Amino acid sequence: MKNHRRGTGARRVLVIAAATAVAGSAVLLPSAAFAAPDDFGGAVRNSGDKTEMLRDSIVDAPAKNVILLIGDGMGDSEITSARNYQYGAGGMLPGIDALPLTGQYTTYSLYKDGESKGKPDYVPDSAATGTAWATGTKTYDNAISVDIDGAPQQTLLEIAKANGLKTGNISTAELQDATPAVQSAHVAARSCYGPDSTTCGADALDQGGLGSISEQIIGTRPDLSLGGGSASFDQVAKAGEYEGDTLLAQAESRGYQLPTTGAELAAVTVADQNEPVLGLFAPGNFPTRYAPTVATVGGADLAPTACTPNPERLSTDLSLKSLTEKGINLLDTTGSKGFFLQVEGASIDKQDHAANACGQIGEVIDLDEAVQSALAFAEKDGNTLVIVTADHAHTSQIVDSTPPTSLSTALLTADGTTMKISYGTAAAGGSQQHTGTQLRIAAYGPGAANVTGLTDQTDNFFTMSNALQLDRDTKALSADAALTLTGSTVKPGASVVASATGFAGDRQVAGMLADDALGTADVIDGGSSFDLTAPAEEGTYTVSVEGAQSGKVVTATLTVAADAPIVTPTPTPSVSAPADPGAGAGGSGSGGSGTSAGGGIDLATTGAAVIPVLTLGAGLLAVGAVLMMRRRRHQHGA
Repeated sequence: MKNHRRGTGARRVLVIAAATAVAGSAVLLPSAAFAAPDDFGGAVRNSGDKTEMLRDSIVDAPAKNVILLIGDGMGDSEITSARNYQYGAGGMLPGIDALPLTGQYTTYSLYKDGESKGKPDYVPDSAATGTAWATGTKTYDNAISVDIDGAPQQTLLEIAKANGLKTGNISTAELQDATPAVQSAHVAARSCYGPDSTTCGADALDQGGLGSISEQIIGTRPDLSLGGGSASFDQVAKAGEYEGDTLLAQAESRGYQLPTTGAELAAVTVADQNEPVLGLFAPGNFPTRYAPTVATVGGADLAPTACTPNPERLSTDLSLKSLTEKGINLLDTTGSKGFFLQVEGASIDKQDHAANACGQIGEVIDLDEAVQSALAFAEKDGNTLVIVTADHAHTSQIVDSTPPTSLSTALLTADGTTMKISYGTAAAGGSQQHTGTQLRIAAYGPGAANVTGLTDQTDNFFTMSNALQLDRDTKALSADAALTLTGSTVKPGASVVASATGFAGDRQVAGMLADDALGTADVIDGGSSFDLTAPAEEGTYTVSVEGAQSGKVVTATLTVAADAPIVTPTPTPSVSAPADPGAGAGGSGSGGSGTSAGGGIDLATTGAAVIPVLTLGAGLLAVGAVLMMRRRRHQHGA
């Protein structure tokens, strides 16, 4: 077997060599390339033979990080029109066009029922396509990370998190929109945004389901989620332990940081499982970069126009480029196992639907800037796979003459000439349609060679998970879970902390004391804990904790006796609370509330063993106090 593990230094040398080759290609262009396009060789893009450059671009080693950038609705026509407008026909998009290894992939979805069940649906939507790369499973249009029979499929973000990687999800759309949702939720209908959504059906919490997309985002607990969609988080939970609370209040009580402005986001210095970030910067989707243009029948015969800035656009510190850079900065931490980050430029699709040429072009440019930032990090890091692609193709076409019946518009490009764009799949006021063509996929870094040639959208899941060397059997990651109590023999009514560890394959756990439910709790870095009160009646009781995703059950025996030694349990951390009632067994807590344990010290001892620990702790606190007083005196003296 070929050894795929190389040292970090070796990988960095290989990737930097590839970066140098790609960057240097512009320098090596023949002089004719800078002449007029009608000169011999004046329009060439090649810098000569690319064999060595491509050889250097193939990095045969694992990746520590993966950054996936998605242009929603970004087919070849959308890429070309943005390039023509911003840089001219002979120009390049500095990010999207810079990736050295390129292929094409198919995007068809499947029919869910009827005589055609399981057969190709040639024109997909964003839910089915996102599910394909997020889970490796094709599904039907409208489905969010469930298969054609409605069974939830594990997502790449969930698997990466279970393997100990940090995770992030960034979009210029509502975070409940299909592309970001496929990494964090499992619902049969993509419109199940919040508890008030009437399309949730059996997925609703009050129907025994996993909950709406917004509720599942909170439960999935990525380290970082940035985008729009605050309106859905203002809705009130209709069931579970947070019934009657808004989803934002729930997120806050479960330890989330909730920035809503660029300044507040800039002040965030950590994003992890103890303090995850849920940044919501708009009630719905982000406003676009450029003000809208209106396509009309015969519109391309009018004088060409230039795109103008959109006065409603968010501040530049909330641009997709800025959010991507902030996300990378928060996820790339010393000592981490790596990260997975998905970034979406969402409104290429939305403005294509609206036949808004300037809107879609501006969104491609925004995405390209984010790609440039991702590549800059990857080139410096040397251990990061960057993939740039789209979910499905779209309607807009660059045409030669004004179509007689279709909507069209004319734009003045960087070349100083007219580019006519046509929208021919819906009438004025209607929604332009997706199309079923294959799409460009391009990559850079370790594992990038696997995007070349013709692949399918589902291949992308395996390209990324294999590059990160993820263990996809997440249930097995909770196989060694254990449960300890702060006291195994306690007095009636005593306070006890039950600490569960080793639940890496789970996002929530449910606790039981005999037949009494303790509620559910978030799993943080593989651990969680419950505060409980010993029964008033003497006897032997079983405390159990069950993983909501793995089904793993661990138990500990609690003996209640009047003559038991007094046990003082260590206080549990304050940054966690009962979690995601729709994700696992248990109901309202009757014996206590769930709190996170993280990787805390195991105090599974009797009172006799705890007392020396507490005494030592008190002594250390006293020493610390003396040192602090000396330091303060020194500071005042200075």
